[in-house]
Amino acid sequence: MQHYEKEFKQRIVRLHLEEGRTIRSLADEYEISHGSISNWIKLYREECQINPQTKEDYNLMTENRKLRKQLQEAHKENEFLKKA
Repeated sequence: MQHYEKEFKQRIVRLHLEEGRTIRSLADEYEISHGSISNWIKLYREECQINPQTKEDYNLMTENRKLRKQLQEAHKENEFLKKA
């Protein structure tokens, strides 16, 4: 069984939660099982329930993801309006 460092697991979870990467794409890119990544995400969310700092980090990641999506949509709208 492969052992992964805590920092590595956190980076994978962050890529999923903050950047919106799918578990499948992360599993393929980093050659990690889908189940391992799912478990890391589950454990992180459980930690959010008992650790206020982790919960705050989670909230920041999800807010960042939401803002990135809004910015991407605004760019698309601007490009559309430029072409019109």
